[in-house]
Amino acid sequence: MAIRHQYENSNDIGVFANLTNSYCLTAIGGSENFYSVFQNELASDIPVVKTSIAGTRLVGRMTVGNKNGLLLPNSVTDQEALHIRNSLPDDVIVQRVDERLSALGNCISCNDYVALIHPDLDEETEEIVADVLGVEVFRQTIAGNILVGSYCKFSNQGGIVHPQTTIQDLDELSSLLQVPLVAGTVNRGSDVISAGLVVNDWAAFCGLDTTSTELQVVENIFKLKDGHSSAMVTSLRASLVDALV
Repeated sequence: MAIRHQYENSNDIGVFANLTNSYCLTAIGGSENFYSVFQNELASDIPVVKTSIAGTRLVGRMTVGNKNGLLLPNSVTDQEALHIRNSLPDDVIVQRVDERLSALGNCISCNDYVALIHPDLDEETEEIVADVLGVEVFRQTIAGNILVGSYCKFSNQGGIVHPQTTIQDLDELSSLLQVPLVAGTVNRGSDVISAGLVVNDWAAFCGLDTTSTELQVVENIFKLKDGHSSAMVTSLRASLVDALV
């Protein structure tokens, strides 16, 4: 199920939240409503943690993680790092990264098995990504953009990339990631996919401006359709056909 949501007056919820299969980080200091939407949808399965990163609310852009680990920029304070460590499950590794390109969420995109990284990241950072997140790492661009974290979003089920990605690139990325991909947009035509969308294997949250067509693409590619409701639709359709016949 994909849910429309916004942070105060911003549709870029991917800037203020980071969602994985093990935990969800949300920005501190926003309205309680922003936090409670995530809490209601996710709290029965994973912890939802309010935090700031380096004193900012840009939780989604400054951090990157998956079910195995979470990478924080070097600018994160000791207090924030400690709070995050204490709030996350014990098997999630939390690691600081001393990297010049410190907006890690813009430079790295990953699921639980594969990561795409900015071509200019340090080799040391590449090794940390592989070790802490437990993934295979590839240096890539998306439709000529080096900020791979901003222009694509993928889970273990599927992914969305920049709308100008060529068919050839789409096939290459799909074979690297081993998940189906589609070129698309969020927030009524925005190509900065990660800013307007956070997703894991069973839930997705999009900006409030996201159109119903975009929402449908998100639900289909990430396989978020509720099995129960689709079975109900099938049975209703069958009964309707019987009635017509």
